[in-house]
Amino acid sequence: MRAILDIILLVLQLYWLVAVVMIVMSWLFAFNVINGSNQFVAAVWRLVNGLTEPVLRPIRKVIPNFGGLDISPIILFLGIIFIQNVIRYYIYPNVF
Repeated sequence: MRAILDIILLVLQLYWLVAVVMIVMSWLFAFNVINGSNQFVAAVWRLVNGLTEPVLRPIRKVIPNFGGLDISPIILFLGIIFIQNVIRYYIYPNVF
């Protein structure tokens, strides 16, 4: 059972990194640092956006619009931290 919890924690950490890559790439697109017509950049963007958008879309529907500021990744990070802490402090110690 602990191995399953370790895998869940690892997947959450990897998802955290994917969300960070999505944020950085969106900033780089916004400031025209990277070109979206590059095949490699477009493929990475489709992959990262495809992984994060299904989770961020429901968050965006719930939170109010702050103009051009998107705080849904911050809420996603807080949710990941909460789940990791619940697993580490409450579930993991009680598993034999």
